[in-house]
Amino acid sequence: MSLARNVDLLRRLPRMEGLRLPDFGAGADASSPLQEVTGFGDNPGALRMFAFVPSQLQTPRALVVVLHGCGQTAASYDLGAGWSALAHHYGFALVMPEQQRINNANTCFNWFNPEDTARDSGEARSIRQMVAHMVGAHRIDPRRIYITGLSAGGGMTSVMLATYPEVFAAGAIIAGLPYGIASNLREALDGMFHSPERPERELGDFVRRATGHRGPWPKVSVWHGSADRTVNPGNASEIVKQWLDLHDLPMTPMAETVIDGYPRQAWWNKDGETLVESYAITGMAHGTPLGLADNDQRYGVEGAFLIEAGISSSYHIAKFFGLTGWIQEAKTADAKPAAPAKAAPVRSPAPHLARTIRVKVAEEKAAPKRQQASRFDLGQIITRALTAAGLMK
Repeated sequence: MSLARNVDLLRRLPRMEGLRLPDFGAGADASSPLQEVTGFGDNPGALRMFAFVPSQLQTPRALVVVLHGCGQTAASYDLGAGWSALAHHYGFALVMPEQQRINNANTCFNWFNPEDTARDSGEARSIRQMVAHMVGAHRIDPRRIYITGLSAGGGMTSVMLATYPEVFAAGAIIAGLPYGIASNLREALDGMFHSPERPERELGDFVRRATGHRGPWPKVSVWHGSADRTVNPGNASEIVKQWLDLHDLPMTPMAETVIDGYPRQAWWNKDGETLVESYAITGMAHGTPLGLADNDQRYGVEGAFLIEAGISSSYHIAKFFGLTGWIQEAKTADAKPAAPAKAAPVRSPAPHLARTIRVKVAEEKAAPKRQQASRFDLGQIITRALTAAGLMK
């Protein structure tokens, strides 16, 4: 089966209901704490804007942009990944752009369309306008703006970091792709399924050509499941190479550790600040890894592309952004001597968004649950459809 014929079939996806991704967000919006914001500025990408601002914000005020994956909504991804629960607990604001079917039949962000991936154009400009609106409306510190996304949302995270590097202090890409590797559907599919290797300088130049920016560059955290058959895990290495080149860091990791049972590589600058990190979630399929956080809370709920893996990627990403020290610092400042008391169990700040499940941390770290296959595999569905159509044997 040639890639060209595969591309031709995918071009007809909007007319083929059997291949259209199910609406994983159905029913999630009613109980979501996200609020839609209209009139936020130019919207050439025709995206919807949702936001969450907790009553108490850490200072300086911070903002995280969260981009959902294909077939998801802002509310369903928030429910699954637990970002508003984190925002409530640690006191930072959220903006969650949402794709519309009029732009993409499967509600994927168009991370490969030239019109949507250039600075001040299309979906990239729409997201930038949402950020500007939040900064003005909620007095966000311009130095504390971050972004993360899953799959196509991870690809669009790469786009935003490349086209607006002066806006974001850091980003986290989950099961995503590097910036600049695709400018059409054929190249996008090749990147997704095969992830051709490129020299690090070439990858870095894709970003350098996006703007006149020459640094400093955002910090980047990369997450990918080793059993991902939807977006080739080789893309994680290519993203790392892209940002190591931009930060002028060596290809050899400066540290290799194990976090919650999974290998993590890290690179830092001369001041010891981690600039690039990469988590390989061994045995995990396509999706966002969920699990117990260091504070004994569980953020998020399992679902399509939201996989129990024994590690909370959302929590570790927030920690990488420097957002998880606020509660502890506030408690330390307010602490007063008191009589010993029996410790109360930690409760989720948003029980409708994050299930409180008491587990033994030692057991979870010793034997993290690994999900070998997601509940929905785009690659498998495409293969079945091609076979049914007589285009593949």
